[in-house]
Amino acid sequence: MHEQTTYNPGLNGVIATETKLSYLDVDAEEIILRGYELIELTKSKHYLDLIQLLLRGELPDDEERSSIEEGLKKEYDLPEDFFSLFSKLPKETHPMDALRTGISALAGYEKNLDERHEVEIDQTSRRLLAKIPNIVANSYHILQEEAVIEPKQKLPYSANFLYMITGNEPTPSEAACFDQSLMVYSEHEMPNSTFAARVIASTNADIYGALTGAVASLKGNLHGGANEAVMHMLIEGETIDGFRRLLYEKLKNKEKIMGFGHRVYMKKMDPRASLMKEALRELSKDRNREDLFEMCEAGEDLMKQEKGLYPNLDYYAAPVYYLLGIPIELYTPIFFAARTLGLCSHVSEQYANNKLFRPRVLYTGPRGLHP
Repeated sequence: MHEQTTYNPGLNGVIATETKLSYLDVDAEEIILRGYELIELTKSKHYLDLIQLLLRGELPDDEERSSIEEGLKKEYDLPEDFFSLFSKLPKETHPMDALRTGISALAGYEKNLDERHEVEIDQTSRRLLAKIPNIVANSYHILQEEAVIEPKQKLPYSANFLYMITGNEPTPSEAACFDQSLMVYSEHEMPNSTFAARVIASTNADIYGALTGAVASLKGNLHGGANEAVMHMLIEGETIDGFRRLLYEKLKNKEKIMGFGHRVYMKKMDPRASLMKEALRELSKDRNREDLFEMCEAGEDLMKQEKGLYPNLDYYAAPVYYLLGIPIELYTPIFFAARTLGLCSHVSEQYANNKLFRPRVLYTGPRGLHP
C-alpha cells in the first residue's frame, strides 16, 4: 500500500504541534496568549507580566511582578571576561551573528544545561531573559569600538534595556513605548524561528542550542530582518513623494517590499502593526517628526491600493525604534531579545510533551540510474 502524502510548500497551513501558549485568530483579529488577547494586555500590563503568563500560565500580581524583576536584576551581569569574546570578532560582524555567538558561548556557563524539567527550564529562561539584552546592547558597542554600558539596577527591565542601547535614561513615555514593542514581539504562535527552536528541542538538545538556531532563522530578511529593511527604505525615500516614487519603482521592478504582507495576516492589517502605528503617531509628535508618520501612512495607502497588501509589525516598529534613537542594526536583535520569552516557553512545552520532528519529502529526482 502506498503512503498517503500531502505536500504544502513552506508547510503552509500544516498543523505542526499542539500548544497552550498562543494562537492567531485571524477572523477575530486576535492574538491569544494563554487565553488573553495580546493587544488588550498591552493596554494595562507590561512585558514583565508576560514572563509569568507564558512560562507559568498566569498573570502575576504586583508582589509577584516585583519579585520577577528583582530576580532578573540579579542575573543582568555576564560572566567575567565575557565581553572579550566580541572584541575578537571582525568589526564587520552583523549584530545578529554576534548575538548568536554570545548565546552559544553562554551555554558553557549554564549549570542547568542538561536539565529538561519545567522548573529548571523556567530558571534558565529567566537567566536568558536577563542576560540577552546585555549581549544585544554591548556586543554592538564593542563592535563599534564604543564603551560597554553596564545595566542600571534602579531602572525597570525595559527602561534598562533601552538605556544600555542608547546610553541615555529613557523618559517614562519612551520606556512605555519600548516596553509595548517588546510585548508585541514576545510571542506569535509558530513563525519560522519558533518552529526552528522546537525542531531542535525535539532532539532533546539544550535550550541554548534551540535559541542559537532561532537566532539564525530570525536573521533572515523574510523573517526578523524585515524591520531593518523598512527603515532603510524610509531613509532612502526621504520625503512623502520620494517614498511613493521609491515604492512605485520597486513595484515596477517586481522587487519584494519589506514590511508588507504576512503568511497569516493576508487580507487584514497585523493587529500589532496597528498598535505600533498609534505609538508612532504619538512619538512623531513628541519628536516633531510628523513627516515620518505621514510617509508611513502614504506607503500603507499605496501598497493597499496597488497590491492589496497590509503592513505587518515590522513596518511601524522600525520608525518607532528610529525615533527612540536605536541603531538600525539592532532592530532585529531587539526583536529576538523580546521573542526570547516566547521561544523559551515553546522549548519548555516541547520538552514536556516531546515528539521528534521527522517529516518526509516529495521526491522529484530521477530513479533507476546505474553506475
